[in-house]
Amino acid sequence: MAHGGHCVARHEGRVVFVRHALPGERVLARPEPGGEGDRFWRADAVEVLEPSPDRVTPPCPLAGPGRCGGCDWQHASLPAQRANKAGIVLEQLQRLGGVDPATVPGLADLRTEPLAVPGRGDDDGLGWRTRMRYAVDAAGRPGLRGHRSHELVEVPACPIAHAEVEAVGAGTRRWSRTEAIEIVAAGVGPDGERAPAGERAPDGGSAPAQRLVVVEPSPGERASVPPLAAEASVALRAPDGLRRLRGRTWVEEHVELAGVRRSFRVTGAGFWQVHPAAPRTLADAVLAAADPRPGERAVDLYCGVGLFTAALALRVGEAGAVLGIESDARAAADARRNLHDLPQVTLEAGRVERVLPGLQRPAGPGGPAGWARADVVVLDPPRAGAGRAVLDVVLGMRPRVVVYVACDPASLARDVATAATRGYRLAGLRALDLFPMTQHVECVAALVPSGPHEIS
Repeated sequence: MAHGGHCVARHEGRVVFVRHALPGERVLARPEPGGEGDRFWRADAVEVLEPSPDRVTPPCPLAGPGRCGGCDWQHASLPAQRANKAGIVLEQLQRLGGVDPATVPGLADLRTEPLAVPGRGDDDGLGWRTRMRYAVDAAGRPGLRGHRSHELVEVPACPIAHAEVEAVGAGTRRWSRTEAIEIVAAGVGPDGERAPAGERAPDGGSAPAQRLVVVEPSPGERASVPPLAAEASVALRAPDGLRRLRGRTWVEEHVELAGVRRSFRVTGAGFWQVHPAAPRTLADAVLAAADPRPGERAVDLYCGVGLFTAALALRVGEAGAVLGIESDARAAADARRNLHDLPQVTLEAGRVERVLPGLQRPAGPGGPAGWARADVVVLDPPRAGAGRAVLDVVLGMRPRVVVYVACDPASLARDVATAATRGYRLAGLRALDLFPMTQHVECVAALVPSGPHEIS
């Protein structure tokens, strides 16, 4: 298996990346359009001649060549999926990161850890996705795109969608003059509290705050919202932000951090982990890797609505300090609301590579105390990774530990290689199966100073 959800095969000396196949199989593959001079080809396994013992019947009839591109590995058993993900993480760290697994405790025996879906368990890898975005065609039919395609596949029901998302019935409705719709189900995690059905909305209507439909109109059109199968708040995405049609434009998530149950407002379809068990699992993993101590200074970069910022603040206490930086203005505003009761927290809105260097000036009458040094840094960058510019600033702060939360093992591996040139080494890593049936895997890595610069 290779990073990206496909197998590496060879045909007459040419590398072919084949989707819907498994290691060891012999398949009949249909290539995508390409040229004889291409370095490699892409293809779909349209017939399996010699199947792997790990092959299973996909639970979704829309999974397979030429169909929905939302899932990559429904044809593989869950143990095989998780073994392949661990193998890919190791391969990327070795090839792109220059990491010798034998030098990192537990890395050579890396396992991808499953997460249980509250109320469902982890027996089938389904029913976990609490946020779904559907594109809508000219006829108002919602669906998902094919792999590497603009072609829309109608999806009346999605097996990996959470039951609260499916309850809305969005896939079976017609959404005229609509470009896309997003369905959010909140408060369904292990620390969640279901909102009472029939909660009174500000406009006098009746809509639970924990289901939200965000409608994106077609350009220049006024979208029409069909009757839904379950009560939900509805918001319209406008050029200047979200406009409430009924109920609220935000949802509330609940997570237990350091024994304290905290609430987090997330506006619209803003970023929040899509697996209901992920926020608490990731927060616990970050705290375990960082071990923040009372009175320490911690930095949370790409902090979103403040999940890790809150976890760090509760550990360092009011004698410590936590800096959170987030570029998305809507998420930054939510973070200010979510963390207003924690005086040790400072929040800054803007791009990390621009904001953080400006905060590293010494303390003085013209501004707040500088952040030239920090004990702990948490990085949760977008898929492309943190990059050299951000890492140069972060590692220049000489933290005793950097905890890197990564949704892309290739980006993580490249940043680990960059960190090694700045005197930091990979000291530990966990792989979490936050996205069953897909090729995605979440990693939590710890980087510590190496060599003579190591800090106790």
